[in-house]
Amino acid sequence: MLEHHTAVDRVFHALGDPVRRALVDRLSRGPASVSELARPFDLTLAAVVQHVQVLEQSGVIRTEKVGRVRTCRLEPEGLAAAESWIAQRRSLWERRFDRLGALLDEEADHDRSAPRPAPAPKKPRRQ
Repeated sequence: MLEHHTAVDRVFHALGDPVRRALVDRLSRGPASVSELARPFDLTLAAVVQHVQVLEQSGVIRTEKVGRVRTCRLEPEGLAAAESWIAQRRSLWERRFDRLGALLDEEADHDRSAPRPAPAPKKPRRQ
């Protein structure tokens, strides 16, 4: 169980940075070299390499070096731990909201079926 949380923590940590999320977005369109990934950013190549390393250590991407070019690819299974964690929370909250909705419906039905008290008599106006 602890190992699962560690994987989830690494994925959320990796995706917690806007630059890394942008890199993942770019890689969702297909593989790219580190140089290609770095182009749209006002960052040094070394900084982008560090972001890539965090993503790779989290399992979100994998890299392969051929000659002098390191190519990055999205690793869909790397997101599975985070997706599972989110799905479990979503399911829990959906069940809670369903129970709350049922309770509110019961209360509304009860209010509609309860006899209404007669209005209080009006007091005469002083003149």
